[in-house]
Amino acid sequence: MLPKKRPTDPIDGVLLLDKPKGLSSNDALVRARRLLGARKAGHGGTLDPLATGLLPLLFGEATKFANDSLDADKTYLAELELGVVTDTADAEGRVLERREVRCDEAAFRAAASAFIGEIEQVPPMHSALKRDGRPLYEYARAGITLERAARRVTIHALETIAFDGVRATIRVRCSKGTYVRTLAADIGERLGCGAHLSALRRERVGALSVDAAVTLDALDALGLAARRALLAPVDALLGALPSVELDAASAARFLHGQKLRAPAALAAQPAERVRVYAAARLLGLAEVRNAAIVPLRLVSTAPTPESVAAVTDSDPTPAAGTTGGPRTEPRP
Repeated sequence: MLPKKRPTDPIDGVLLLDKPKGLSSNDALVRARRLLGARKAGHGGTLDPLATGLLPLLFGEATKFANDSLDADKTYLAELELGVVTDTADAEGRVLERREVRCDEAAFRAAASAFIGEIEQVPPMHSALKRDGRPLYEYARAGITLERAARRVTIHALETIAFDGVRATIRVRCSKGTYVRTLAADIGERLGCGAHLSALRRERVGALSVDAAVTLDALDALGLAARRALLAPVDALLGALPSVELDAASAARFLHGQKLRAPAALAAQPAERVRVYAAARLLGLAEVRNAAIVPLRLVSTAPTPESVAAVTDSDPTPAAGTTGGPRTEPRP
């Protein structure tokens, strides 16, 4: 007899998880999803089992905005071991070579700072990038090395935190698609001694910080209601985008996928994405294009046009500019 499935609910929101070392991102998601009793879930950016730190977990309607987490800049605290080269460029790999380390802190800082800005990175063979439908790591495990095209990424900031002669700790703020272990290996090659990534912790994803994250153990210790109370709202991944508040008539049109005239303040911004609200609730994501607000993605839990109208009609002093079109308002 098959085991009975646990009941799940269509909950919506974002959980900031502090992923532990040794657990894959998918395994962490499965555990958190079970603890929350969530029906639909995903994560906003993979962390290797070696890495710890911020892993945004997305539930329900929040999964529609996963790309905003994937595309965001990331901040990492990384530890490098100099003089040891591995086949995976991190501590989980097989040691290929040991070299003498002949550099001081000044030389290390100079070598590391040379990577600030736009750089070319060759993705590692031990990665989830796919070739002919198979991840590269499958080829690597079979002893096959494939040619990989270099990709352009951006290192926005790189700070040396500590250096003791054979180990160094750096803080890196980088664009999406950056492999910190490849960065570690490239710094080692620039120094001539080689290096690999010995530890990695993700501190930030866009505006989200690991300081606000919860561990799986802490989550497990709570009751279901308390666990779900930790969920940030669906739009937590969209905080960097400007917002537009619609009146009832405009909200009805937007929820039917119709374009709206953009406010003058936004019309001058080419192809800018905006968060769209009505009655203080998220309707979805749109793009300002050709002086129009064009719906991109709607939230199925958005208020109905009728409920928006009820809220609007109950306000005896509607804000100026709300009739007949959208208005912009600052939001947290």
